[in-house]
Amino acid sequence: MLPLIKSYKRGKFLWIAGFSVILCLGLLVVFRLVHSSSGSRDSNKIPQTMVDVLTVPRTDLLKRISLTGQTVPKAQVDISAKYQGKIVAVNAELGQPVTTGQVLIEQDTGDAELAIAQNQAAYQQATADAINSDVAFRANYNRAKADYDRALASYRRYKTLYEAGGIAKDALDTNEQQMIDAKATLDSLVNQMNAHSVPATVEAARAAAEKAQHGVSAAEKQRNDLILRAPFSGVIGYRQAEIGSMVTAGQKLMTVVDNSKIFVDCQVSEQDLPALSTGMEVNVQLEALSREFPGKIIYISPASDSSNLLFSLRIDLTNPAPDIKGGMFARTVIQSVLRPRVLVVPKTAILDKNGKSYVFVIDDQNVAEERAVEIGARGDQNVEILEGLQEGEKIAVSNLSRLRSGLKIKANPVALDNRGDSQ
Repeated sequence: MLPLIKSYKRGKFLWIAGFSVILCLGLLVVFRLVHSSSGSRDSNKIPQTMVDVLTVPRTDLLKRISLTGQTVPKAQVDISAKYQGKIVAVNAELGQPVTTGQVLIEQDTGDAELAIAQNQAAYQQATADAINSDVAFRANYNRAKADYDRALASYRRYKTLYEAGGIAKDALDTNEQQMIDAKATLDSLVNQMNAHSVPATVEAARAAAEKAQHGVSAAEKQRNDLILRAPFSGVIGYRQAEIGSMVTAGQKLMTVVDNSKIFVDCQVSEQDLPALSTGMEVNVQLEALSREFPGKIIYISPASDSSNLLFSLRIDLTNPAPDIKGGMFARTVIQSVLRPRVLVVPKTAILDKNGKSYVFVIDDQNVAEERAVEIGARGDQNVEILEGLQEGEKIAVSNLSRLRSGLKIKANPVALDNRGDSQ
């Protein structure tokens, strides 16, 4: 009896297992049929990508440049000692206004005064020597001329007497030699006068007098250099000088600052130069004063700085306020037209591959076509198109990575954003 029961249970289990397998196979077949039918219906639909599409315009290519720099006064000069010496007077205080030529600091001039007196005496002596030399030369010349004239007259008399037989030949020869000697002395003086406009002895004396005069001028200049004056009108911005202190040559004692005119010095990159020009009007923001001041570009350096490859630019503030100081942080934003009336597209529309630039042109059926273009000037957000596009054509400006030639897209028309943004 027991074997029959076990055989019945085994058969029932096998029947249930077989039915379950058949049921699973049936469900799998039905699922595949349903999925295959759904896939066939979906395959009849064309997938489309949403793309922002721009109609290519002809407009100005703008560039917005942000410049930063510092305010610079019209003039700022350090007053330094030219010679070592003791300070005997200080005539200006820190922050005091001064005028051109005003005496600021006086050093001890005693030694300079002595040098002036010594050189003045030497000059006077040399001048007197020059006068004496001139007088002596003229006296010597006159005496030599008189001696020669007497010797010549005597020789002529002796020659007449000799020819008449009144004297011997020896007496005539002696008298002739005296005449020759007198003429040699006179010729020597005449040659000195002919070789120079001034006789050599007189010229040497005059040169000594001129040298002494230069010594006087040098001593006077040294004395004047010990009196330090304001080179221009301004305000004392630095003071480090006290009466009685010894200073060395080149030591900075004061600084005079002229804030009557204020400039702003900036540095500009090579890429921004085409947008800037002298005479361009700008507005400068001084953050310390929370105010904006009008100005004008008056200088752009002709060459870059070799250390940083940047160009220097100077802005002249038109109406600077009295509270503007040198060294204040300044900022200006300049929006300039890089290219007027050119074909302009966003940078996001450009696809760079293998050193060339491409765009996707969208035709009337919203089908994309890849096309090579030539890029010109670059603004902040947009670029100039030189070749490859025509005004009015449509291009894709988004989802470029999903596009390929021949792909149909879903177009979302957009307008060109031509505002310049600072880089």
